[in-house]
Amino acid sequence: MSAEAEGYPAEIQEQLTGFESSVGVINSMLQTMVSMPRNDLLQKLDPLDQAKLDLMSAYTLNSLFWMYLVTRGQNPREHGVKQELERIRGVMTRVKDITDRKKAARLDKGAAARFLRHALYDAEEGRAKRPTPGRAPKTPTPQTGHAPKTPAPQTGRALKKPTPQTGRAPMTPTPTKKPRKK
Repeated sequence: MSAEAEGYPAEIQEQLTGFESSVGVINSMLQTMVSMPRNDLLQKLDPLDQAKLDLMSAYTLNSLFWMYLVTRGQNPREHGVKQELERIRGVMTRVKDITDRKKAARLDKGAAARFLRHALYDAEEGRAKRPTPGRAPKTPTPQTGHAPKTPAPQTGRALKKPTPQTGRAPMTPTPTKKPRKK
């Protein structure tokens, strides 16, 4: 039977065929969902998957209602279903962000430190290639063959000079090093 004989133009035959196959797929999925009790289905899922299932169900029902309004000749943009679909899309975006955050790579600080330590290790000398930050490199002197002793960094506090008014030093000493941030 031709499209013209059924009362619709031939140009939309392909779109109607696609719509019919989509409705068949939705119907088979819906039969699968309805055949199993909802509580049994939810018990098998973790909370994130339960939220995804609920969102998918709500979005599907609202989308079908949108299509129903269109077939009845009503404008769904003026109906409350539009706001509900936007709300559900927003929640779906948040769930997707949570899922993406779970899948994101995490830095293992211990492993990173081991990589760096081994990358800077010099097998011939049996020590790190680079000196520890904040210390001068120790190289042997030609006279002794030993590395010279470097003075230890000043960790004490230096006192201020006496003031001309009192002849005494102020009560609070000034630190020579900045305190470390934790």
